[in-house]
Amino acid sequence: MQETWRFDLPQLFQNKKPENQIQEILIENQKDMGIFLSYYFRKEGAVSENVQLSGAISFSEDFRGDFLVTFDLIHYNACLNIHEQNKEKMKIHFNFNHESNQLILTGSYWPERGMDEI
Repeated sequence: MQETWRFDLPQLFQNKKPENQIQEILIENQKDMGIFLSYYFRKEGAVSENVQLSGAISFSEDFRGDFLVTFDLIHYNACLNIHEQNKEKMKIHFNFNHESNQLILTGSYWPERGMDEI
């Protein structure tokens, strides 16, 4: 499993450095980033909140690279009286697509487990 998320870049961003664009998009779309990261933990019944950039943004090419985010991973089940909150982190890969004027974020690759043999 590997999730991808796209954010439209406002016209105001054209004159800004890519690092600043990424930081502003993460701040403005913090809830959407939480939803994006929650897809990785849906089988556990957990949600992600408070997504924040952690460390520097590294570029592998002019408009590609990766960065690390930290977030709260919350397991909640009222029936079982569970409410646990842990800090997690994940490396996110990014690509600026200037043709569609979007920032494309791709999460970590987590291989899905197949069926067990009997």
